[in-house]
Amino acid sequence: MSMEKVSGFSKDIELTEKEKLKSVFPQCFNEGKLDIDKLLNLCGEYIDNDFEKYKFEWKGKSDCYKIAGKRSTGTLRPCVEESVNFEDTHNLYIEGDNLEVLKLLQTSYFGKVKMIYIDPPYNTGNDFVYEDDFKDPMARYKEVTEQTTKSNPETMGRFHTNWLNMMFPRLRLASNLLRDDGVIFISIDDNEVTNLRRLCDEVFGEENFVALLPRVTKKAGKSTDNIAINHDFLLVYGKYKDNINFNLQNHTDEGFKNKDEFFETRGLYKLNQTLDYDSLQYSPSLDYPLIINGETFYPGGSEEKYNERKSGNYSRADWAWRWSKELVDFGYKNGFIVIKKYDNYSRIYTKTYQNVTIEKNNQGFEIKTIERKKPLSSLEFTENEFSNDNAKKQLSNLFELCPFDYSKPISLIKFLVKFTTNDSDIILDFFSGSATTANAVMQLNAEDNGNRKFIMIQLPELCEQKTEAYKAGYKNICEIGKERIRRAGKKISEQNPNVDTGFKVLKLDTSNLAQWDNSPAEQYGDIFARLDDVEHSVKSNRSDMDVVYEVMLKLGSPLDNKVIPVNINDKKAYAIGEDYRVLVCIDYGKDGITPEDIEFMCDKYTPAKIVSTESAFKDDTALSNAHYILKDRDIDIKLL
Repeated sequence: MSMEKVSGFSKDIELTEKEKLKSVFPQCFNEGKLDIDKLLNLCGEYIDNDFEKYKFEWKGKSDCYKIAGKRSTGTLRPCVEESVNFEDTHNLYIEGDNLEVLKLLQTSYFGKVKMIYIDPPYNTGNDFVYEDDFKDPMARYKEVTEQTTKSNPETMGRFHTNWLNMMFPRLRLASNLLRDDGVIFISIDDNEVTNLRRLCDEVFGEENFVALLPRVTKKAGKSTDNIAINHDFLLVYGKYKDNINFNLQNHTDEGFKNKDEFFETRGLYKLNQTLDYDSLQYSPSLDYPLIINGETFYPGGSEEKYNERKSGNYSRADWAWRWSKELVDFGYKNGFIVIKKYDNYSRIYTKTYQNVTIEKNNQGFEIKTIERKKPLSSLEFTENEFSNDNAKKQLSNLFELCPFDYSKPISLIKFLVKFTTNDSDIILDFFSGSATTANAVMQLNAEDNGNRKFIMIQLPELCEQKTEAYKAGYKNICEIGKERIRRAGKKISEQNPNVDTGFKVLKLDTSNLAQWDNSPAEQYGDIFARLDDVEHSVKSNRSDMDVVYEVMLKLGSPLDNKVIPVNINDKKAYAIGEDYRVLVCIDYGKDGITPEDIEFMCDKYTPAKIVSTESAFKDDTALSNAHYILKDRDIDIKLL
């Protein structure tokens, strides 16, 4: 008899990707290994030893792939006392190194996040650069939480390289979490905008680039010798660009102000430029005479120039119509064309209606009803509404002082969330900082009765002693972020009590599942404690809830699921989710778990899966009997 054990590792990203490839190209695998030459040949790419191909390379890039693929042995421990409405909220605040946390979220949130916004370190020379440790990332994380920030000065030979090595594995893991219609927004300044775009081309594919939007950070700007720098950028990529459905606003262009006989069905219209204005390029097929009501028209207005062009003498793009002859005929018959007469000549104009457009079909053309939307313009980010000045004011309204120097304004993030998400979507920010994203999500939910959920991830980076935040009593950035959500949530709930303004605090730590610790023991009794841990599978200093949340992570259950205590013949167990599909039983009481306990669980709760420790059972016979009872009922059992 063998029972499957819950792995102490996070999702195997590399194996998942390999299995996808194997399902499509099984012939490219030999003894489990990928034959890259064969794969390239099948795709029409042949090895030609051309070392001058365009590539984006930097020192450490190959290690970035290894770091992203290395499975985490950590877990997330719930912290009820620092949370708000822990039992019922769907929002998460996760304290920890975002690289390890992103790995841990892979199973539960793979392909489930609609929008990601991040404001990573800008690499100005004073920003913190995460030094990832390939060998023991959890040990490195413990060190980081006990030190102040480290700078990345430009005098360092690997100034850009260090930043790229920090960003690449995090973006690669984040891309896995995006839905197929998901979008990521990244704030960045001049220092790394070029490298970031090339990095995102590598991770998301250059075909999924959406936009690079400039944003005014401060109207006055930061003065240099000759130019006042007052902007940064928003880089936008989609998981699959063609799948994105942006929430565009209804078109309110004042150009729609004319009425005609079609107003009832087509709405107002605006008169466009002349039919021969601003063609993209000259095309002989669009250079033809038009005869309307006995009057002949030529592109550019002159018959002489038209005849000259026919001999091949042309240079201007607008010496051609914008519409084909067939489209002009259809448009004229259906009121889409206006002829204006002047003193000595006439000109042809086209109409654009609010509610209809002309579309081509198999038979020719048709008039189709549309809902005209206003596209997002980069100019919308050049006003002071989205500047950092407003961010400081907003933080100062919540705190007695401004504890964070470079936060983004709520208006900016709220605009992006509204633009890309709908009710119940998940928004992720893994460089959470002062938790502006959480504030914005709650505020937008209050305004449109949404149920969007946020996941904030932030390294508990220590506040330096000279900062206002430290003087106000905040030891690290996470304390600022959590307090901001509490204060903002309280204000919002006073106006709209139906909004979810709570959040579960989870903290990155080593696994609750015991592995033999071969480090030197400080005290004699440590050896016996370690032996006891290994015997019982779970560390003695961890709570039941710690274990339950690790089970949720490893089995792929969303972390906002309710955890419901249940009683099994005086033994405590926990149901994950209100459907009771997963039961976790690690309390073996006085006599241990018996077959009768297993039958009770099955009859009362009809779970799909039961998770327990091997040592929780009364004896080996009880464990064996439990296995067969559950097998007969088609219920899985997993051991910790």
